[in-house]
Amino acid sequence: MNRIDSLTAEEWQVFSNHDFFLKKSAISAKLKRTLEQLHLALQTEVSHHSLLAPEDFDREAYQFVKGEHLEDCPYQYLDFPRHFTRQEKLSFRSLCWWGHHIVFSLIVEGPLVKQYRTNLFNNFTQIADRQLSLSLSSSLWEWKAGTGFTLDITHNHRSEIAAVLDRRTFFKISRFLSLHDLNADSSQIIKAGVSSLQAILPIITP
Repeated sequence: MNRIDSLTAEEWQVFSNHDFFLKKSAISAKLKRTLEQLHLALQTEVSHHSLLAPEDFDREAYQFVKGEHLEDCPYQYLDFPRHFTRQEKLSFRSLCWWGHHIVFSLIVEGPLVKQYRTNLFNNFTQIADRQLSLSLSSSLWEWKAGTGFTLDITHNHRSEIAAVLDRRTFFKISRFLSLHDLNADSSQIIKAGVSSLQAILPIITP
């Protein structure tokens, strides 16, 4: 056997630590329940608004997803509202990325993007400086934040944001929560998710 395939002593300790895997399972279950509570809170918020959405948009559609390999780290997320087709997307994703951060993202693509972009700038004073950022990536599925990945949506960055969005047929706007700024109270995540949706609603309402 090639020695490169052998576990190091530290890796073997992790592999043999039964309690670690029990804790991981318990954490996953608690995060799922937090996302379920967030779903209920988002449903209540969305029920108060008309949405600028594709014709076949289902206001009740949602999805919970759990995986292990977002850049080799586990993740769990809720999509609500949720609309994904090859040509059109309108979704609000609440993603818990283990070892990284929690992120709430508006994901849009398709013919309505032009109107969403207009709404963003017509309501820029209301949306700017609310801890939101615009993804700079050419992919909707990039979840890192910071220099080279995101641009803060502030009044000082209005012209830069306009340049990034020029002629784009999709965009993603996110709010990132550092895990170091959170404590064990799951209500923080729920409140942050609802306030993030409220911040971006002017973009996707008529």
